[in-house]
Amino acid sequence: MASAGGSVAAAQAAASGELKGTSGYRLGAGDKVKITVYNEDMLSGQYEISGSGIMSLPLIGEVPVAGRSVPEVIAYLTKTLKDGGYMLNPSVSMEVMNYRPFYVLGEIKDPGKYAYVSDMNVLNAVALAGGYTYRAKKDKALIIRASDPEKKEQVAKPGDQVMPGDIIRIPERFF
Repeated sequence: MASAGGSVAAAQAAASGELKGTSGYRLGAGDKVKITVYNEDMLSGQYEISGSGIMSLPLIGEVPVAGRSVPEVIAYLTKTLKDGGYMLNPSVSMEVMNYRPFYVLGEIKDPGKYAYVSDMNVLNAVALAGGYTYRAKKDKALIIRASDPEKKEQVAKPGDQVMPGDIIRIPERFF
């Protein structure tokens, strides 16, 4: 996706929006990423973030990535490879291959976990889950954002964006 020879390039890419869809996204358990280190096939590859938010890489070892953005991880890897004496001028790029799933619960026909797709909104998520039941309150949903440290339910409208790891609950309507 974006290539960075250092943290300055990563920061510039994030500021310019070059990393479309990932600059504000925070990595978490279950995400799968592809890391490319220029001219270093041994370090390049696809990695999955563990349940504890760690990614294991050759030479570097365990890297805590949960809660970090793609540009932050690129900067960290670049600095670690350079400061550790592994490479003089490392060039690292990273892209998210598969986002962690989101969950839909409540008054829908097929509750469960679903694969995230870019630009997903609450209505799209409900459609993936088989649609509303006859008891569903269709004009409102409750959502727990994966990025919210307090994990509080928030009111969401059908057009509100869904992010990976979010939990959507469709409440029951009362007559």
